[in-house]
Amino acid sequence: MYTLNSKQPVPVYPLEQNNATGNNSFSIVHSEGALVYEENLLIPHRKAHYMLVFVKHNRGRHWVDMTAYERKDNALYFTAPHQILVKEAATPFWGTYLTFTNEFLALQQNAALRELPLIQNPHNGHELLLTAADMSFAEELLTRIEVEHNRPGEWQHRMLTAYLTVLLTYLSRLYTEQFPGNEPSADQRLLRTYRAKVEECFRELHEVGAYAALLHISAGHLSEVVKAQSGRPAIKHLHERLVLEAKRLLLYTPLSLKELAFDLGFSDASYFNRFFKRETGITPAEFRTTIRKMYQ
Repeated sequence: MYTLNSKQPVPVYPLEQNNATGNNSFSIVHSEGALVYEENLLIPHRKAHYMLVFVKHNRGRHWVDMTAYERKDNALYFTAPHQILVKEAATPFWGTYLTFTNEFLALQQNAALRELPLIQNPHNGHELLLTAADMSFAEELLTRIEVEHNRPGEWQHRMLTAYLTVLLTYLSRLYTEQFPGNEPSADQRLLRTYRAKVEECFRELHEVGAYAALLHISAGHLSEVVKAQSGRPAIKHLHERLVLEAKRLLLYTPLSLKELAFDLGFSDASYFNRFFKRETGITPAEFRTTIRKMYQ
């Protein structure tokens, strides 16, 4: 397995924009023996999106963080944004790649999808074994999703959400059957509790120390556990939640940037502007213009 040297940052691959639809938050690609997306996958990398790989037939081994998976036929392999991934060799692939971003899940009609076990992945698993019936069911839905994805129009997003809800709900049931699970550890429970508190208080509390006080633990302990369990600093979870809500408001509301900043607990609109650009690479105004063009 190829590894990066200490001077090389781990590359992060965004979801490429579909030239036909202009969509860069959701994609589906079907392969009949091609080497799909193989160019840069043989070095450790991260994806900036969720990825579900439905394998009809494929051989080889890949790694998710520090776990190796020998690929099996009739299986689903799935990962969340920013995990470190690497394949050991490029091999022909028969199956379907389904990918979507946090921004796609942040859309109001998709919000419930975030709570499904397959997306939450409490057991940190990345492989589901599918029966012939399971694969047939998934392939039928994937075909419908692909047709809808290539058919932009007023009803496209509603139809994609409907099909994706059925698919991910079905897969989540399989997930709970294949990962019946031991009780989560104390550290896993703390991570869940922290995320729940962030969801509850992200508008009012912008410092990790404030959440530590709510949980009656030290900020250092909270930061250490969250980083160990999730791979990301505690403050990053909070910043991502703020950015998600900002994007939601920028898309769905006419709030001015000053009003939006105040709604999210920022006392100064210019600071909110700098915060958003630091986290996303673009200003709130640029994001609003881009996202509204995409979903109009």
